[in-house]
Amino acid sequence: MNSEAALPPETRVEFANRPSNRLTSIDVYRGLVMFLMMAEVLAIGRVAQALPESGFWKFLHTQQSHVEWVGCVLHDLIQPSFSFLVGVALPFSLAGRAARGQSFAKMFSHTIWRSFLLIALGIFLRSIGRKQTNFTFEDTLTQIGLGYTFLFLLGLRSVKWQWSALVLILAGYWAAFALYPLPGADFDWAAAGAQPGWQHNLQGFAAHWNKNANAAWAFDRWFLNLFPRERPFLYNGGGYATLSFIPTLGTMILGLIAGGWLKSNLTHREKLVRFCIAGVGGLALGLALHLVGVNPIVKRIWTPSWTLFSGGWCFLFLAGFYALIELKKLHGWFFPLTVIGMNSIAAYCIAHLFDGFIAGALNTNLGPGFFKMFAPYDPFVRGALVLLVLWLMLFWMYRRRVFLKI
Repeated sequence: MNSEAALPPETRVEFANRPSNRLTSIDVYRGLVMFLMMAEVLAIGRVAQALPESGFWKFLHTQQSHVEWVGCVLHDLIQPSFSFLVGVALPFSLAGRAARGQSFAKMFSHTIWRSFLLIALGIFLRSIGRKQTNFTFEDTLTQIGLGYTFLFLLGLRSVKWQWSALVLILAGYWAAFALYPLPGADFDWAAAGAQPGWQHNLQGFAAHWNKNANAAWAFDRWFLNLFPRERPFLYNGGGYATLSFIPTLGTMILGLIAGGWLKSNLTHREKLVRFCIAGVGGLALGLALHLVGVNPIVKRIWTPSWTLFSGGWCFLFLAGFYALIELKKLHGWFFPLTVIGMNSIAAYCIAHLFDGFIAGALNTNLGPGFFKMFAPYDPFVRGALVLLVLWLMLFWMYRRRVFLKI
């Protein structure tokens, strides 16, 4: 029996040759995003702690850690980039399904199923090692899953509809926070996992977007307690929130628009010009909203200014990879990232499921004294070997044309 045909098309492990019209630049960008996530095993922070006078390791540690609240470093761009690329890929997916004669009903049912699987997979990965299912909806997969059906519907509409939806989403999300009352004198900061004197607290109008004292936090205090939990939900320690899927949808819409440009008959130069204008425009507008005090740039609650600011970076990353790969034809230089990017769901899963097991196996087989030879860089060396094993697993799948699809 054909093993591929025996699997449901919506959830199968795909055995296929690489499509000739596939844009490698998208795979490479996605591969970079997943590599940055997988590279957390390098434990750069531990090396920086062991070498407190090294500015080099301190810089790397900063770029591999999320900012406390306001601002942005490289690590903060992982989730928006992944979300953006979901939007970029959608016009190609819709065109492919339409070319195969799929009806709207079939495409829509597949979209609903995919949304469910993304949410379920995100919850599953966050529940590993817990006594019961951890119903949480702020991680990358669940955020994408919550907005994906809406993205699909917008993908069938004109660009004007897509831009209008983006403006409506960002304005409405901004208004929800702006209209939510600021904490009063009787506000229980401790019960919200926050501190009134926290150095990252914002003042004035911007205080509407403070950690665990905002509209999204209030929603989660109600919504997350509708699910069975080990203990009642009071707050998220990082300030992350379920409702961030709404402006995350805005990020995916920016990707949808970019994907439409990529798929169009525009020349290479015209596409690059649009990407660069959108990128610089997003950076400038997001930063302006932050500086004038209208809306701070906060990734953890995905403020509208963050959607624009991070979206600007996404456009510029896409422009850079498009220029290097599709124009300069430097495909071979980025092959390691291509391997990761073509199997991004598999990369996401194995990084969460196997990195600890692989690290333990290395310790057992190489002996406890092996990594101590590299002190104080031993956490980095161990992590590099784990990262190599993870990549080799993906390379094995790549060589055998095994691509995990949802």
